[in-house]
Amino acid sequence: MSEANSSHATELTSQYIALVTGDLDRNAKEQERIGQEIEALQEQLLALQHDHTVLVNMQEALGGPSPAPGVEAATAPSVPHQASAEPKHSKGKKAAATSAKKTASKKPAAKASSAKASTAATKPTLVDLIRGHLEQEGEPRSAAEITTALTQAHPDRSVKTTVVRTTLEGLVAKSHAHRTKQGSSVFYTTAATSEPTTAEPQQEAVAG
Repeated sequence: MSEANSSHATELTSQYIALVTGDLDRNAKEQERIGQEIEALQEQLLALQHDHTVLVNMQEALGGPSPAPGVEAATAPSVPHQASAEPKHSKGKKAAATSAKKTASKKPAAKASSAKASTAATKPTLVDLIRGHLEQEGEPRSAAEITTALTQAHPDRSVKTTVVRTTLEGLVAKSHAHRTKQGSSVFYTTAATSEPTTAEPQQEAVAG
């Protein structure tokens, strides 16, 4: 009987180990996914904050009325607050939020000259770049291909595949893009694929 009990206990232990291992794997993947979303949102937030600062400086330089106070302060805490919403898996997300805060604090937006400010004011966001690239190509593109193209076209920007993929999923959720799967690969197209824009993208790709 003791041998049967021992065998049964070993089976239960193996089952529990498999369950815990599966839960750990799902936990790690969920942390990675949320971390990528936070990174994408943080980049969008930083771009908006930078544009806000530039526009305020330009408005003051032109002698316009003072902007409403607290606009930037109201938007700034949104991403870190979201990062602390689930304290159980806080390590990865806290690290991402902390690094994002450091990046925000180190951004020398206020030190930009008026010439640089006017250039930065017209700098497109990552969402604009991705949508523009999809519209130009007019055919399915993977996140890696889009990242490579944007990196070549904008060497001054740090474009990561994970951020591009998260941004693409956001566009799909808003029906601004379509997602198709071919085997194990995922491809994205713009929602406005009906426009015949095949000649222009080739010229821009050569130029880029």
